[in-house]
Parts: sequence; C-alpha cells; structure tokens
Amino acid sequence: MAELFGKKLTKESLMKRVGDISQVAGLRTITLRQGRADGVKAVEARTQALNFTVLMDRGMDIAQADYKGIPLSYISKTGVCSPMLFEEPGKGFLRNFTAGLLTTCGLSSFGTPSTDAGETLGLHGRISNIAAENQSVYAEWEGDDYVMRIRGKMRQSRVFGENITLTREIETRLLSDSLTIRDTVENCGFNVQPVMLLYHVNFGYPILDRETVLVQSKTHVTARDEEAAKGLDTYNVFDEPQPDYDEQVFYHDMEPDEQGRVTACLFNKKLGDKGLGAYVRFYKQQLPWLCEWKQVGEGEYVVGLEPSTGFPEGRARARETGQIVFMQPGEKKDIQIEIGVTQNIDFLIP
Repeated sequence: MAELFGKKLTKESLMKRVGDISQVAGLRTITLRQGRADGVKAVEARTQALNFTVLMDRGMDIAQADYKGIPLSYISKTGVCSPMLFEEPGKGFLRNFTAGLLTTCGLSSFGTPSTDAGETLGLHGRISNIAAENQSVYAEWEGDDYVMRIRGKMRQSRVFGENITLTREIETRLLSDSLTIRDTVENCGFNVQPVMLLYHVNFGYPILDRETVLVQSKTHVTARDEEAAKGLDTYNVFDEPQPDYDEQVFYHDMEPDEQGRVTACLFNKKLGDKGLGAYVRFYKQQLPWLCEWKQVGEGEYVVGLEPSTGFPEGRARARETGQIVFMQPGEKKDIQIEIGVTQNIDFLIP
C-alpha cells in the first residue's frame, strides 16, 4: 500500500482517483531532437520521488536524474551526445562523455588508454556508445506495487575479435527513491575474452557542495598517484569549485555486510530539512573495488563513486596486476547495483 499525497492507497483506490497511471508516475519513450543529441532514443522514468532518463542509444546509461526536483547527476559540458560522435583513439571518449548519473565503462577495457596484446585501447572503452537492441519497456501493477522495468541488450563485437553482450534491466517502482540495475555479461564468442567493467556513477551539485561528506562501509583507502596522495587525508570532504583543479582518484577496498554488500554515499548535511545523500550499493564479490573520482574544478564539479572490477589504469596495467576478468566461451556473469537517495545514513551504513 502506497502513501501518496497524504493518503494510503491501494491499486484500486488510486485508480479510482486518476484516469491513467501516467497522471502520477510511469515510463515515457522519447527521441531527442536537438544539437548533438539529435536522434538519441531515451526512456523517461518517473516514480513521484525519483525521475531519471535512460539513454537507450548510449548503452542504456542514465543522464539526468533528480529527487523531488533536486538534481542528483552531473551533466558535463558536452551534454547528451549521439553515439555517432564517439571518438575512440586516446582520450576521444571525452568528446561525448555526458557523465550523467551513470556511464558504463568497458567491456574489454576501461581507464587510461593503453596497448595490450597488440590492441590499441582508448579511454574507458566503447560500451557506453553502443545502442541497445531487444528493447522493452514494462510498467504494470504487481499486486499493489506499480513496477517499472526498462530492458535491452548491447553487443560489443568485431570481425576477428570479441563478441560480448551486456543485457541490462533497470527497475524502479511507484514512490521509490532508488533504482536497481541488473546486468548480465556474456561471452558469446568461441575464445576466452578479457573483460573489464566500471560503473561511472557521477553526483553533482547540490548533492556535491562544501557541506558534503563521503560516508561508506569500513574501508581501506589508497591513492592512485602523487596528486591523489596530496589529498589522502581529505578524500572524504569537499570544497567550493577550485580553479585549475587536478583530479584526485582514490581506491576503496570496503568490508561487506552480512549480505555481501558495500555502500558509499555522498551526504550533504545542509541540503533539505535533515540533509540529503545519494548512494551506490553493490556486491563486493561481483565488483571488488570502489574508485572515487574527486573532481572539484570550476565547471567540472563532480564526484564519481565507481564500482569496478579493478583500477582505471588501462588494460595493460590490469594484466600486470591480475585485475582482468577472463571469461570462457559461453560464460555469463551477473552484476547488481542500487543507486538511490537517503536522509538516513545510519540505515545505509550500519
């Protein structure tokens, strides 16, 4: 039973009050028609609490997101861009990196451009620029719960190369303040394939501000490089936008709870009546690491909380450190991530 606008309502009592459920919540399929986003197909989800846009032509990643009108995601200066504008060599990825609430990085590599096993690999891979096939949009009552699911499959393939698919389902429901991403990665080819995967979850203003702190499961933190080492003592606190800021990246090895999950949350103590936080929660066995991307520059004011299979240092380095997942022909791997909003840190971090 849902409490909506001060009334506890069942499916029957709510539907007596509206002509169609879209009056209060639902999914809407759209096509963007302006500038560099022209032609991009998307699905808008609305729960009454959480609103977000899934880019079906961009790896089913999530662009804009807000909670009761409060922005959650960081949108970069590129805005939403068509995958036709993707430039893979080197750091060309940044030319159409929307950021948004989620950018998926992989599947064969992520992180620093590198050359590995004779293959030249660009920044963060290409999965976020592959359009979904087998798309479906489901929004139906299941008992007194109105459930919304968006589903599709991305295929990363090349003649004489890999054939890897990522099947994604994003689920939320009426009045929910969170969404769940369920991914299945499958090696559909006939050779062992290296797989690397990072979920680039990007929170911006006003979740990120001077009053914000990073709260997470018990963790051991290390710095990526000398620049990050300068800020190791302040990895969990933030500041006003800084001129000429150099990004700092930290690696978190967190202890899971009894269910095997770990959680990280950016919490703004001054936002709203009780403070407001945005979090990511996932299973450590599926994604062993959380990478923290601290980028508090002017106009590029964002913190990424990034569950991953390893460090974003490129595949050549990942091979050296044993952080590549090698998938056998026909092998599948399941991954589940929850992204949401909270006013109660104690509930998320026991």
